[in-house]
Amino acid sequence: MKDLERISNPFNDDKVIASCSIFGAMSLEGRKFSGKDIIRAIANMRDRGNGQGGGFAVYGIYPEYEDLYALQIMFQSRAAKDDTESFLKEYFSIAHSEEIPHREPKNISNPPLVWRYFVEPKRMEQRDLSDDDYVVEKVMIINTRIEDAFVFSSGKDMGVFKGVGYPEDIGYYFCLDEYEGYLWTAHGRFPTNTQGWWGGAHPFSILDWTVVHNGEISSYGINKRFLEMYGYYCTMHTDTEVVAYAIDLLMRKHRLPIEIVAKIFAAPLWEEIERMPEKERRLYTTLREVYGSLLLNGPFTIIIAHRGEMIGLGDRVRLRPLTAGVKDDMLYLSSEEAAIRLICPDLEKAWIPKGGEPIVGRLGASEVIHKKYEIGIA
Repeated sequence: MKDLERISNPFNDDKVIASCSIFGAMSLEGRKFSGKDIIRAIANMRDRGNGQGGGFAVYGIYPEYEDLYALQIMFQSRAAKDDTESFLKEYFSIAHSEEIPHREPKNISNPPLVWRYFVEPKRMEQRDLSDDDYVVEKVMIINTRIEDAFVFSSGKDMGVFKGVGYPEDIGYYFCLDEYEGYLWTAHGRFPTNTQGWWGGAHPFSILDWTVVHNGEISSYGINKRFLEMYGYYCTMHTDTEVVAYAIDLLMRKHRLPIEIVAKIFAAPLWEEIERMPEKERRLYTTLREVYGSLLLNGPFTIIIAHRGEMIGLGDRVRLRPLTAGVKDDMLYLSSEEAAIRLICPDLEKAWIPKGGEPIVGRLGASEVIHKKYEIGIA
């Protein structure tokens, strides 16, 4: 037995590639709630991580600057901060800037300098660019051309907080128990193919789109090359980054609904498409021909969020877990049902979504949108 273990695991590595934890909670009525329970929920899945990454996204936290872009930036040197601020002053009007409040590090080491800037674009250049496209362009310039600077959050009235450590330690460091928002997502990382570093922790974000992910995007190379044609450049050395940019391209720029995006990310095999009725076959064929390079190959479960919406989606054969639950105006999404019931023990319903079919919670909606559920629990 020992010889077999030595042969199959020569480096005594306990890596479990099915790990990583994701969690999301949203009030469909827009009611704000503390981050305390979100931290408790993601900490309950501690054994799915290894302390190499944790993070949160929260919406509705900057009401005094809700019409401005909140650029949250990591600096690994003072020179990077100086260079970035010179760039920001040239292309943006800065209403307010400050170091993001934090406590003394506990169980984390070597945090970078992290600042936030509330900005409005200076439209000096008369080009056919929306404000959102302008911000995306400038974010990509900072991330690719200014050494040691990384814009990791760039939306309005929301923010990402992430780093190297267990998620509960990241939550403590950034004082997230003192924040209130109507939508929270959280992630505990177990790096599989890339290093654990502050920029590579989840969530990944562009504008107000954020993504947390459990799984492995083995199509990263072709996804990345396709996105580069549209001006998105991956600099965070983690496969999940392509998902955030693909969501922005498909849903914001190409105005596709999530139901169609799900068919792009989690597309059926060609042999399945050939057996479909004509109308359905034509739709899937068109999507594969136009967006085949954005198919997410490999196992995945993701929670996508932006202002006013939270979406859960898994691969078609459900190789990574996702549980949904509802109680009154609250929608919960989690890798494990236990994490939901820890903070909401009297759920009205919990279920396992069908693979490839999105679960959608929208601000102001009377109920959660989902096609069907496979396992219902009263």
